[in-house]
Amino acid sequence: MRTAPLDAPHNLSETLAKGPVEASAPCRADMGGTVDLPAFHYALRHARPVTFNMALNLRTRVRISAWTPGMVRVSSKGFEPCEHPLDALPFRHPLGLVFSVASWFRASGAHIEIESASPPKSALGGSSAAAAAIIGAFSRAFSRAGAELMSRKTIVVLAHALESVCAGVPCGMQDHLAAAYGGVNAWEWPADPEGPPFERRVLLPVKDHPWLNERFVLAFCGRQHASADVNGIWVSRFLEGKDRDLWTRMCGLSRRFCGAVEARATAEAVSVMEEELGLRREMTPEVLDPAMRLVIDAARREGCGARFTGAGGGGCVWALGEPEAVRRTRSAWAGLLADISEGGLLEASVDGEGLAY
Repeated sequence: MRTAPLDAPHNLSETLAKGPVEASAPCRADMGGTVDLPAFHYALRHARPVTFNMALNLRTRVRISAWTPGMVRVSSKGFEPCEHPLDALPFRHPLGLVFSVASWFRASGAHIEIESASPPKSALGGSSAAAAAIIGAFSRAFSRAGAELMSRKTIVVLAHALESVCAGVPCGMQDHLAAAYGGVNAWEWPADPEGPPFERRVLLPVKDHPWLNERFVLAFCGRQHASADVNGIWVSRFLEGKDRDLWTRMCGLSRRFCGAVEARATAEAVSVMEEELGLRREMTPEVLDPAMRLVIDAARREGCGARFTGAGGGGCVWALGEPEAVRRTRSAWAGLLADISEGGLLEASVDGEGLAY
């Protein structure tokens, strides 16, 4: 059974007249990213590349309701609402990723409303969470007409493909995986052309998420990030044959970090986190802006390890440590970020559900 009718445009206005469909997906905090780009994990296969991430309950929520036949309308906080005919949907647009999903489904007569609990461009994987949630919502809409509901794996692969096209730069898959599956995971990148593109290892079962919730704190440092900036440097240098030794070392550190989290070895995880951050800063000092350096230094003084999320260069920082050190770090960060416009602590915990559709 097909997941959506692809042979002709499909007007959803009648299907959605019965009521809207909704979906939501979590964002994430991470360590060891970038190696989820194929250019990296195929070249670093010998180093057994792995990415750590934990899904966060800062969800992106999507609601699709009936609209004018033949048209697609998108409303999202921080953007001007806009609508276009199905066969003229713009992909080079601030909301181009949303339009690309509607185009893939050949779906019109739909009003897509997006609401995110995470700050915009905060390096928490919000665009990937939105892509997964939008695909999940469209899949739910088409299931009303008898189409098969998409699997999480299918949604991940499709969301990654569409985001890569719209971004115009190489994109990894770890953000889509966190959005789809939730939880605290190590994502292995086997680089085996005959095998699956990724493998999941659950590091903490849902019953143990409170252990991690007590040991991390998350903050937005006020400046929006542009992932292409730092990522572009990493990719360019890697393709030129530079920094390969550092990336090999970071693969080992990420694997050690995953093992430490799995073993609930907080001190080991903090030590590895610090070492990995040092290598990233050695490659690209601009990975931390001034506010990020302030909060990371404060976390260290209080006995925590800290790291940027995503590709850095702005956005969020998360810290890891024993509960008392985290409480001290939370207090220090609140003071430091009080005078930074839009900066502040984000109340987040591990999301064990993943995509809800």
